Parts: sequence; structure tokens; C-alpha cells
Amino acid sequence: MNVRPVVLLAALAVPTPNAQTVQPPAAELARALQKKYETVADFSADFVHVYEGGILRKRVTERGTLLVKKPGKMRWAYTSPEQKLFVSDGVKMYSYIPQDRQVIVTALPAGDQPGSPVLFLAGKGNIERDFKVSYADLPDVPAGTYALKLVPVERQQDYDWLVLEVDRQSLGVRALVTTDAQGGRSAFTFWNLKENIGLSDKSFTFKIPRGVDVVTDGRRAP
Repeated sequence: MNVRPVVLLAALAVPTPNAQTVQPPAAELARALQKKYETVADFSADFVHVYEGGILRKRVTERGTLLVKKPGKMRWAYTSPEQKLFVSDGVKMYSYIPQDRQVIVTALPAGDQPGSPVLFLAGKGNIERDFKVSYADLPDVPAGTYALKLVPVERQQDYDWLVLEVDRQSLGVRALVTTDAQGGRSAFTFWNLKENIGLSDKSFTFKIPRGVDVVTDGRRAP
């Protein structure tokens, strides 16, 4: 996962018989998404993560489950093809790959700016305030879905833009697409989305396993 390691019932009614081909202005959709996003305190979902390109020009497909609780709490549990765990407790991000027997600990960005695309899912950032919005020019947007391209107003280190694919009726997130500095493309597709289910903070605590190396801010812990 190239993340150091929204969900966004306001339906945009289009009173025409050909609603699949008619889109509201991008700014109007962004406003509706932000309103929807503000009503979601937490959510869970299954996901598939496809990464392709980058320096090695490879394609990797991974699967897992996601828990998010705003502000800033996430739990990405990768189950296939290998186990990985990325947990944010709102202050720090813990990245653990059991096969490597190493935990990398990084501090989350201060304030409410989305320092990475996935932090945007966890309540960092504001669609209308922090991004320039337009419709994404993608060839494979599923039917019944809007694809909105968000370009950050302030330059971000980890990404140049992100694309949100959301359901036209519920505005629930279906996919998140980004690129990285190496030219790689990450696409997260979500399903079994459940919102406002009352997730406990205990789901976002991480206990460092015994016997693993711990690296904090690039330095190996003693």
C-alpha cells in the first residue's frame, strides 16, 4: 500500500428521462458531497486495492477490510495476497507487515489538511474549501456513478489529485483513485459500505508485537 501509511441522502435529482447522461455542475455535486460527508461519523467497507505502474511498472491486486472513524482514525486490514495492517489512532499511523517483522510509526499531519488521500476519507479536509473540482475524464466509470476529480488548492507531497467515484443516488463512496510521484496509480474500490454504525475507539488502537523492529520518523527505535 503506497500510503504512509468519502464517504461522502442528498440525492441530486435530475428531472429528465435520460438521467444517466446528465450531470449537475461539478461545484453543485461537491457541495452535496460535503453535506453528506459531514453526516457520516464512521463507516466500514470491504475493498480491493489495485496498484499499477510506478518505477517497477508492475500491477498488484490486494483485498481487505476498512474501518474509519472521524476524525483521523482508520484501520486498513489487508488479507490477500499477504497480510498487512495500517492503523491510525488519530495521532499516529502504524504500518505493520508481519512478514517483514517491522512496524513503521509516523505522525499524522497537524490540522485538518488531508496529507494523504486516505486521510481524506477519515475526515481530513473539506471538498469545497481545499480542492478545485471538476468531472474526471475516465473511460471506465460504472453506470450510476459520478466521478469527481479533486485537485488540492495547496500542493500535497503524496498526491497531485484524487478522483472520487460516488453513487448517484446515495452519494456513498464506490472508489478512490490517485497517482503518486513515481507515476503509479492506486485504485481502491469499496463495497458492503455501512455508515454510522457506532465504531469503538478500541478498533483503532495498535499494540506493537513483541520482537519486531520499530522505525519512527525514519529512525530505528533502540
